[in-house]
Amino acid sequence: MANADVLRSRFYSYDKMYSQEQREQSFADWPFREECRCTPEKMAMAGFVHCPSENEPDVACCFYCLIELEGWEPNDNPWSEHIKRSPQCGFLCMKKDFTELTVAEFYHMEKERLKTYIRKVFNMKMAYLRDEIDQTLEKLKSI
Repeated sequence: MANADVLRSRFYSYDKMYSQEQREQSFADWPFREECRCTPEKMAMAGFVHCPSENEPDVACCFYCLIELEGWEPNDNPWSEHIKRSPQCGFLCMKKDFTELTVAEFYHMEKERLKTYIRKVFNMKMAYLRDEIDQTLEKLKSI
């Protein structure tokens, strides 16, 4: 369950990632730099945050819709990849820059982001519980 706790705290902290500068700073160890289409700046512009793991150093997650993408290649266009896999993402659908949002628009966006966050954490917990139930059933069958 520790993995779910780490993910839960990571996703929850994404409220600070409305700032492109904050998102870009997360790409300090990003493997793609100059002469690539998926530079830290372009990844951040597309709403991504770098969230690597030991086995997957190029995982990027949208701070808003929480879609996680890995297996990036130098010629991948972050915006196109994001739209292709999450066309309804509220960040992608914004009609104006974050700095131009009204307070009401920001609160609406944040409410939607938190609903996505809660859904994702709930689904992770349900998957964990299903695994626990399956393991318990297997143990009971072997008795």
